[in-house]
Amino acid sequence: MVLHDYQFDSKYKTSVAYFSMEFAIHQALKIYSGGLGFLSGSHMRSAYDLKQNVVGIGILWSYGYYDQGRNENGSLQADFIRKHYYFLEDLGIQATVNIHSQDVHVKAFYLAAGVFNSAPLILLTTDIPENDFLARTITHKLYDMNTETRISQEIVLGIGGVKVLKSLQHQVDIYHMNEGHAVPLVYELYSELKDMQEVKKKVVFTTHTPEAAGNEEHNINLLHKFGFFNGLSLEKVREISLMKKTDTFNLTVGALRAVKMTNAVSKFHGEVANRMWKECEGRSEITYITNAQNRRFWTDKGMLGALDEHEDYALISRKKHLKRILFDEVADQTGKMFNPDILTIVWARRFAEYKRPGLIKQDLLRFKAMLESEKYPVQIIWAGKPYPFDTNAVNTFNELIHISKDMKNMAVLIGYELELSGVLKKGSDLWLNTPRVSREASGTSGMTASMNGSIHLSTNDGWHPEFSKDGCNSFTIPPIDHNKPPEEQDYEDNKNLMDMLENEIIPRYYQRPEQWTQMMKKAMEDVIPAFDSGRMAHEYYVKMYDI
Repeated sequence: MVLHDYQFDSKYKTSVAYFSMEFAIHQALKIYSGGLGFLSGSHMRSAYDLKQNVVGIGILWSYGYYDQGRNENGSLQADFIRKHYYFLEDLGIQATVNIHSQDVHVKAFYLAAGVFNSAPLILLTTDIPENDFLARTITHKLYDMNTETRISQEIVLGIGGVKVLKSLQHQVDIYHMNEGHAVPLVYELYSELKDMQEVKKKVVFTTHTPEAAGNEEHNINLLHKFGFFNGLSLEKVREISLMKKTDTFNLTVGALRAVKMTNAVSKFHGEVANRMWKECEGRSEITYITNAQNRRFWTDKGMLGALDEHEDYALISRKKHLKRILFDEVADQTGKMFNPDILTIVWARRFAEYKRPGLIKQDLLRFKAMLESEKYPVQIIWAGKPYPFDTNAVNTFNELIHISKDMKNMAVLIGYELELSGVLKKGSDLWLNTPRVSREASGTSGMTASMNGSIHLSTNDGWHPEFSKDGCNSFTIPPIDHNKPPEEQDYEDNKNLMDMLENEIIPRYYQRPEQWTQMMKKAMEDVIPAFDSGRMAHEYYVKMYDI
């Protein structure tokens, strides 16, 4: 079958299969949780824009990640609702993978390039009548909390994905693993090529985070029992993975040792990753390709037109219009009426401890005084999806909801998916990013905010150091000693953040609006082309695929 309905640019004729657990392609296709999916979605859009020979391989999650609802008291309710998609094409083929000594049938669906203007996707499911109930549940929920289900999902993605491509007789030159979830594909390729050096020539790997949750570990005997290594003996697995003296198999380490090239996702993350894995014997070289987002998809056309025409009044007017659209959503969800003339801060991304969603309100009295100032008031909005089984993350989300009940200028929104993300980025004035430095490998939400004239206010982590000209196109929270205990870091970062807001940022917005407008324009200008995913998709061919 011919998967692409477009002619390839001659620069990008190398055939690439891009494996990812999640793709955020369109609001209507709910197979993603957050940043990893947003990134892979933009990669597929730019692969389409550049006419690259790329196909995405993912999983058709029957219940998606989860749908955010509210309990009676307003707190987070995680709803699992079965999804149906009539725009996907049944490819009419099945592959079989062996999981825990049982054959599991994998069916493939196809998202054509023209449906959402992305590279084509092949989405795999085990939720079909040919499988028993347990096998059907493998592809029910993205990031299932059950360890054995997670392992099974990775087998389906890695081994099932390679087998489906073979069934389609689709020639693949490079297999790109976006995170370590697809590592089983290495062992499927080894069963055919019988030589790890030959396997390495065909596989590249992107590592996305220094966080433990993104560097998954399992007992090697459990993985072997489940078929993660595609029937290879444990002795052979230990030999080719160089894990001879440990029973812990780290997916990132397994990937680092099985590919020709690895990339981190920002310059700073490249430094962190090389330090983190410097003792990893037999690992591939780790370079960096900074993450990016697709301008065509994310940028408001009205903002872009006003920028191109150098019409400041039109830019200001359009931003106010976009704020009103966002505030309609705030009013609909919370009953609060926000004012488009008031400085509006947004913190919106995955709720993870190291991202510190509640940092700004740590000194609660100071935070309330800032929001309730009569002279220079501030409005603030939170949104994002905590992992539904992470009690601490859910509690943080619910605590913010509880605090917001007594504050007319504070709102916490549910439903943080592609559509709401776009509304927030277009309607905010200030995009707040507060990770502990060195913990945010890249982060991309601030890129798409900057594309829409929302000023990035961030600790100096991830992509921000490559972009930021403090006070010109963004604001940078002053550096601190990151060897101090986390509680001390949080205290200092909160103080520095509030000092900046009160002494520099809020006065600039209200007292020097022309300077604010120039910052908006500079942010929109500087984020392109360096942080447009066209640059990123091209760089993968140059640095990873064609070497």
